[in-house]
Amino acid sequence: MIIKNIESKIRLASWVAISSMIVCIIISLGVSILAYKQILQARKSVYILDQNSTPYQANQLDLSVNRPLEYRTHVNLFHMLFFTLAPDEKFIEYQMKKAMYLIDETGALQYNNLREKGFFNSILSSSAVLTIQTDSIYVDPEKKYFRYYGKQTIDRRSSTVIRTIITEGYLHDLKLRTENNGHGVLITKWKTIENKDISNVQKNNI
Repeated sequence: MIIKNIESKIRLASWVAISSMIVCIIISLGVSILAYKQILQARKSVYILDQNSTPYQANQLDLSVNRPLEYRTHVNLFHMLFFTLAPDEKFIEYQMKKAMYLIDETGALQYNNLREKGFFNSILSSSAVLTIQTDSIYVDPEKKYFRYYGKQTIDRRSSTVIRTIITEGYLHDLKLRTENNGHGVLITKWKTIENKDISNVQKNNI
């Protein structure tokens, strides 16, 4: 009888020890996970001291949260550079040079095609001023796809032409951001879907 009591106490002590160990492991894991999350959260915050040595917290946003907006801004900037032109050869070269930092070889290909067709010479000879207005930009962040909708105004001495501009392409994230490409994005597979006149108003030149 004494031996059975001893065995029962040993089994009870063993279960208590095992249970205590399991509880300790669970608590340790929980504390470790909580501490890891707090460290990650702390890394997203920096503190800035003003002149009175008072700390102000500045939070760092997750890159993925703001990326779709950066995509649209990048696409808009490229189209503003590529489609805003003036009868000034140096200005045209400047615009194209800045635009080419934002796109792959498909942009250079379209630029060379326009140059070979005499498009830029016609701007110089007719003293045309080209501006573009963005209507909307659709971006699919998952597929890295975009479609741009805008209207381009071509103001010549003899007429004012308005045409629709619809283009599409894909977006490639770069590892580095530079002064010439602040969003760290490269437009790829860019092509024009629509480019047609919707208005042509003749001017009365006296």
